[in-house]
Amino acid sequence: MRKFSWQTPATLLILMSVAMPIAFNTWLALLNNFVVERASFTGVEIGILQSLREVPGFLAFTAVFVLLILKEQTFAVIALALLGIGVALTGFFPSAIGLYLVTVIMSIGFHYFEVLKQSLALQWYQKAEAPQALGKLISVGSITSLAVYATLWVLLSVLELDYVWIYLLAGSICCALAVFMWLGFPHFEGEHEQVRKLVLRKRYWLYYALQFFSGARRQIFMVFAAFLMVEKFGYSAAQVTTLFLINYVFNWLFAERIGGLIGRIGERKALTIEYVGLVLVFTAYAFVENPYFGAALYVIDHMFFALAIAISTYFQKIADPEDIASSAGVSFTINHIAAVVIPAALGLVWVVSHSAVFLVGTGFALCSLILAQNIPRRPVEGNEVNWMRVRSSA
Repeated sequence: MRKFSWQTPATLLILMSVAMPIAFNTWLALLNNFVVERASFTGVEIGILQSLREVPGFLAFTAVFVLLILKEQTFAVIALALLGIGVALTGFFPSAIGLYLVTVIMSIGFHYFEVLKQSLALQWYQKAEAPQALGKLISVGSITSLAVYATLWVLLSVLELDYVWIYLLAGSICCALAVFMWLGFPHFEGEHEQVRKLVLRKRYWLYYALQFFSGARRQIFMVFAAFLMVEKFGYSAAQVTTLFLINYVFNWLFAERIGGLIGRIGERKALTIEYVGLVLVFTAYAFVENPYFGAALYVIDHMFFALAIAISTYFQKIADPEDIASSAGVSFTINHIAAVVIPAALGLVWVVSHSAVFLVGTGFALCSLILAQNIPRRPVEGNEVNWMRVRSSA
């Protein structure tokens, strides 16, 4: 294949950051209204659906076995296409069983893609540039999401297009971009040959713990914060889309700068800011009664997401370079251990008390805040934690 100046790893990562939100954010923005209006979901069904959605994330460690057959870049493009197929089919299955099925298909593509994209980015970017470069990818994804949500608003409010055709359009675009990435880019090799087996090292324990609580806490936001807007405050699909629009304006404007900030102040301080903010936000969620204040909390909550880059850059600094691909899958599995259980379990709690669900999120944020204080000022291999250091590399 003839190589042009734009056929670079950075360009490929940018295109991936464009394709994924076209499909996934369309699915996410319409989900709560679609399942309530077309499938009569309650908190129980949405909890089950979200738990099923996280099962592929729990099984993300299996990516390392697929990598025995496929190259990482190839696998990422195939996963992206599978995400698009799942989203394209969603509108055609307005029933509980049908939605569970297409959600799992979509989720397999999404979670494998996220594992592989993170792994490729940490391999292709140098440590010094990684925080800002990862922030740039979030910014690219955010400006794409802005275009997606603006388009959704027009399709829903002006053209009044049915959910079926919106899902089909978004999924098809994602698949088309995946085909372009397959045909339009050469294969890029990383600087270090990756280990092709499961890697679970004792000295990475803090990274694993941060991933676990991040996954648990994120599920409460992803599943129940938006559902609160619809069920308790009666927000329409167009209004929910407007909230997403505001969120991604912030990420577009500030995510790359936040990445640069992490590079300057370090991972411990960045994560401390995030977790203190989340303790306050989740506690406020538990008692909010005003729909406008609830919307404000939703936006503020999302603003802290970019700071989570610090978990990935912390790992990049302490890890053996050869461990990145395998560890990406393992970390996603750890991230999703609680995520598989929490939506369904808290869906039952939701029926009794909305407040209790969000106070559980406060507890998770407090655990993360304590763990973040164990990150050294200058984390490197051999200096992974401040306390409870593990000498063995096993």
